[in-house]
Amino acid sequence: MQEKSDFELISEFKNGNQEAFNLLVRKYQKKVYWIARKMLGNHDDADDVVQDVFVKIFKSLKDFRNESSFYTWVYRITVNFSISFLRRKKMFDLIKFDEAFPATLKVNTNDNPILSIENQEMNTIIEQAIAQLPNKQKKVFILRYYNELPYEEISKILKTSVGGLKANYFHALKNIKKYLDKEL
Repeated sequence: MQEKSDFELISEFKNGNQEAFNLLVRKYQKKVYWIARKMLGNHDDADDVVQDVFVKIFKSLKDFRNESSFYTWVYRITVNFSISFLRRKKMFDLIKFDEAFPATLKVNTNDNPILSIENQEMNTIIEQAIAQLPNKQKKVFILRYYNELPYEEISKILKTSVGGLKANYFHALKNIKKYLDKEL
């Protein structure tokens, strides 16, 4: 049996099929969780945001107009809820670099306590570098670097021009490098 498209599931939901919404939740729940987790830095906060996101989607899905892909719409809602959550908790400066950074760049420090301490110190410095970025640069950096989204997708999410995003990303990288050069 072929899996139904997002468009078909949304149409079924709009016609009263609650199971169609459950299928959308199952399809996107992990993606929403990991978006929130990367932005918030911990499991409990990400779980809270995931619940809020799907409540919002449930309430708003009848008004979804297919102007963008369903995933783009879900992603935008997730990012907006995550940013709002961070603002409410004043945690934007506490983004967990270690959890968000690709595992391939982590050093295995289990057998070497000195490397472990150096790795922790480096992660702290990098977290501080990211935390000092202006909010626009920080948002673009997280979405582009951690979530590996194309600029066009970020443009839809943040409702800004691709050129502006590229400039913000460039300045974020430059500011992080400058901070690291000063600290190291």
